Amino acid sequence: MSKYLFQNVVKVPLSTELDVVVAYKRARQLAELTGISLPTQTKYATAVSEICRNVIEHVGEGSISFHLSEDAGRLWIEACITDYGRGIADVDQYLSPKNVPFNRKGSGIANSRKLVDRFLLNSTADKGTCVQLLTKIPAKHPPINKSIVQGWQDFFANEVDISPYEEIKQQNLRLLEVMDTLRLKGIETESQLEEITKLNSALESSNDHITELLGERDANNQLLRQMNQELEQFAYTVSHDLKAPLNNITGLATILQRVLDLSGNPKAQETLEMMLGQVKKMDHLITDILIYSRTGAGSIAKKSVKVAEVIRGVLDSLPVPAGFTVHVPEELPELDTEEIYLQQIFSNLIGNALKYHDKAEGNITISVASADGAYTFCVADDGPGIPPDRQERIFERFYTTGNTDSGESTGLGLSIVKKIVSGKGGTVWVESGGRGTTFCLTWPVEPGA
Repeated sequence: MSKYLFQNVVKVPLSTELDVVVAYKRARQLAELTGISLPTQTKYATAVSEICRNVIEHVGEGSISFHLSEDAGRLWIEACITDYGRGIADVDQYLSPKNVPFNRKGSGIANSRKLVDRFLLNSTADKGTCVQLLTKIPAKHPPINKSIVQGWQDFFANEVDISPYEEIKQQNLRLLEVMDTLRLKGIETESQLEEITKLNSALESSNDHITELLGERDANNQLLRQMNQELEQFAYTVSHDLKAPLNNITGLATILQRVLDLSGNPKAQETLEMMLGQVKKMDHLITDILIYSRTGAGSIAKKSVKVAEVIRGVLDSLPVPAGFTVHVPEELPELDTEEIYLQQIFSNLIGNALKYHDKAEGNITISVASADGAYTFCVADDGPGIPPDRQERIFERFYTTGNTDSGESTGLGLSIVKKIVSGKGGTVWVESGGRGTTFCLTWPVEPGA
């Protein structure tokens, strides 16, 4: 239920058609003073004039009074149109949509209900009818207080009457302005709809193109998987086919070495040792090619891996000279990952530090740090170091910096390390200035680690 703040801001008696024009004017003026927009002013004033005209046509006389009320923290303009005619016996049936007349006469109530925010009708037989038409005042309305409303009342009381024909003319002009505004809005809306239609068409075309690209990507991925499987199978086949004759050569060379030991030919012994070194190098190369082809294949199961145990196993398998000390930190993480990858990484990095050291004694230091969701592992040595012009190339396949005739280096070790680390989303780099070399890599912490 609304609460009146200011009653009878303006009141108009209804007895002639001129009074309907005045009521229309007062409704529009009051709506304008409270900050209501022009289209809403026109709708509200039209609703008021429809009900006032009903009073003149069906009863002959009555009155309309305008109030300012408040409901749920919101201000309203309220027009109360009252007559003392026969009234309406059954209001609910009268207001039913089924009873809305199709012709102009008697359709005022139905039209008015569509033009206001709130419509109330109270009527009983032989006691007249009261219709309340309410429209909302904007939240950001001009100042409204007792003094201001008193000023409005004085203005309405002292305003010079104008010709009803002039007022109707002004009404028509305002209606034309509203129609022009609506027409421009319609044109703007139509233009926006055309733009939306074009955008939708472009979006559908883009979606079709994306679908086509996704299809091509899936086909290429399938082809790539097939090629990787064939490459892995080829690597296994080649490694098996090449290792068999190498084993035979090694066996024959061993027999030949025993024969040469008996003959005591030093030149032949030297040549045989060179041959065995080349066979050993070939064996390492085949093994590394097989490992490189399998890296990143995605077929290796993950498990919980203690890095300390991995490094300990690597050191047990490597020929660490008596004069070397490998420093391993007491605290090393436990990772949920592929154990063979860590074995290959530390085996290559520690093995290179031993292999390329230029002295009989040396130190190798392993360290680890954790930051930003990743571990950084480093393997540092105090060997001869790596010249700056070679530091970028050492991760290339088959590139070596040491003696290639030793049978120990294939040039694939660091490229295997880089491929494994890159596949895990990490990075690997080398730091060397003068003596000493440090290889570092980042290893992201995976879920479950």
